[in-house]
Amino acid sequence: MEKWLIVAMFTQVLLTFIIMFIMGNRRFRAAKQKTIEMKDFLTMELEKAGSDVRVADRNFINQFEMPVLFFIACLTALQLNAVGYMFVALAWVYVLLRVVHSYIHLTSNTLKVRYYSFVISSLVMLSMWVVILTRVF
Repeated sequence: MEKWLIVAMFTQVLLTFIIMFIMGNRRFRAAKQKTIEMKDFLTMELEKAGSDVRVADRNFINQFEMPVLFFIACLTALQLNAVGYMFVALAWVYVLLRVVHSYIHLTSNTLKVRYYSFVISSLVMLSMWVVILTRVF
């Protein structure tokens, strides 16, 4: 069971690296097209770069917000021997919703759908913590 949780954690890490690659690609494309200058990277003033660059930047930053709670939950569950089928299933649902959220954010950026994927993933995260608490107490 623990192995599948670690694979879910790795998948979230992999998502972060994929988004980092997309972000870098969009930044360098903007620099190549002279939308921004290389000196703009010194202060990260990329407002002139266009929305596709700013969206990728924002999505990358997102990977270090709520997913941090995911990693802490997983490590806590592993440490306290609180990993079970329910926890692993919730972890995978969380990661898949983060993939969906990022895909929407980086493509169509449909706000309503993106918002719901975020809210549902947040509720799944809360459920993961409830599972930890119920297994510990």
